[in-house]
Amino acid sequence: MLPGNFSDGASALVSTHIFEGLVELDENNQIQPLLAEKWEVSPKADVYTFYLRKGVKFQDGTDFTAAAVKKHFDFLLANKFRRSGMFRAVVKEVKVINDYTVQFILHEPFAPFLYYLAHEAAMIPSPVSIDKYGKDPATLGKNPVGTGPFILQEWKVGERIVLKKNPNYWQKGKPYLDSIIFQVIPDDVSRVTAVRSGSAHIMFNPPPVMADVLKKDKSLNVNVRPGMRVIYIGINLLSDKFKDVRVRQALNYAIDKQKLCEVIMRGYAFPSDSPLSSLVPGYFPVGVYEYNPEKAKQLLKEAGVTNLKVELATPKGRYLNDYETALAVQSMLKAVGIQADVKPMEWGTFLDYTYDTAAKFELFLIGWSPSTGEGHWVLYPLFHSDNALRNPDGTGDNNGSYINKKVDELIEKIASEPDWNKAKEYYKQVQQIIKEDAPWIFLYVPSDITVVRKEVKGVNFRPLHVKFAYIEK
Repeated sequence: MLPGNFSDGASALVSTHIFEGLVELDENNQIQPLLAEKWEVSPKADVYTFYLRKGVKFQDGTDFTAAAVKKHFDFLLANKFRRSGMFRAVVKEVKVINDYTVQFILHEPFAPFLYYLAHEAAMIPSPVSIDKYGKDPATLGKNPVGTGPFILQEWKVGERIVLKKNPNYWQKGKPYLDSIIFQVIPDDVSRVTAVRSGSAHIMFNPPPVMADVLKKDKSLNVNVRPGMRVIYIGINLLSDKFKDVRVRQALNYAIDKQKLCEVIMRGYAFPSDSPLSSLVPGYFPVGVYEYNPEKAKQLLKEAGVTNLKVELATPKGRYLNDYETALAVQSMLKAVGIQADVKPMEWGTFLDYTYDTAAKFELFLIGWSPSTGEGHWVLYPLFHSDNALRNPDGTGDNNGSYINKKVDELIEKIASEPDWNKAKEYYKQVQQIIKEDAPWIFLYVPSDITVVRKEVKGVNFRPLHVKFAYIEK
């Protein structure tokens, strides 16, 4: 649980109760002050000045000051953590103006920077903990010390994490709860049983087939919200099989997205009409690829492709019904003459396979949710050539090695344009180009489903996670 060195939602969920950043996203995905009371942005959006709250202490008693902010970001920039790159590419220097004023000098204008500071990587650990454990990031991650409402009490890897109330939390009267237990229950049926019996109070994302059953349980509230994560099938453009855009478009026309949403996801998803979810700032609906198997066949014929055989790698259990979706896609591709070999993998193995610069994979089912809450953190990591797997360091998330210089240009304009109306036009253009280029098989956006026992009140639902700091029972 070291800010900047994790990239999964479960770690983020727990960490946001221990650590805090300068700003945060509220339930409407709007930037709100947190450890910073206010801020100023230069006209070019290349200098951001933050005025910090006074009287805030870390859980080890250390004062929260501008020096602590600088120490964290200097530490983040100096190390190759999982999310160091997103700040290294943006932040040139962090300056302490005085004890409670800190300034970020950027390499160049960057309009989404406040959203980046709402990312978990920007949450600030105690400077004392960095001094004590900083030479060993793994040990630092096991000893998290932040300014948040809860303190780590127990961590049994793969079993549970117990947080206890921070008695000196700066927001007076909060948190309400004395403790929170995050329990790992891999089996879906066991998770459902736990929340129905009362041995658990909240559960996330039950299988769609069980959601309707849970809605009928009078002891439960089932909260269904539009999601930010897009599920798609990436296409390895390094493979000669997919060089022709007509082949990639054929793959899209071959898939009945509505059927996937209705049958596989039981109505808890809607077809993708953009690389971005409709909740993400910058979203523009460029249209769903219609289900048209005859058009798919025609495009394959025009491209001179017959008897196409492909491999479809998929995680099994990372996303709701991911493997089942892959099997349904396999059947739909078969109907247009494409033979797909579905290759299910454990999540860690899947990541190793699809991030390997040898790029032996062909198609891969995966999801992406922008952990900054805005559209640049979809477009830049997934579509900019800086992040293509074919690049020397191979560290980007553009696994399919999609490269389009016009797309690069538009993404860069989005980043540097402080005028939102102008930025929206760039967003529109880039999404239209990406749809036509079809570097993905666009699938669906699943709903976020949270099951809460009725005796639990005040759950704070946010677009990227649920926050429990202020729950009242």
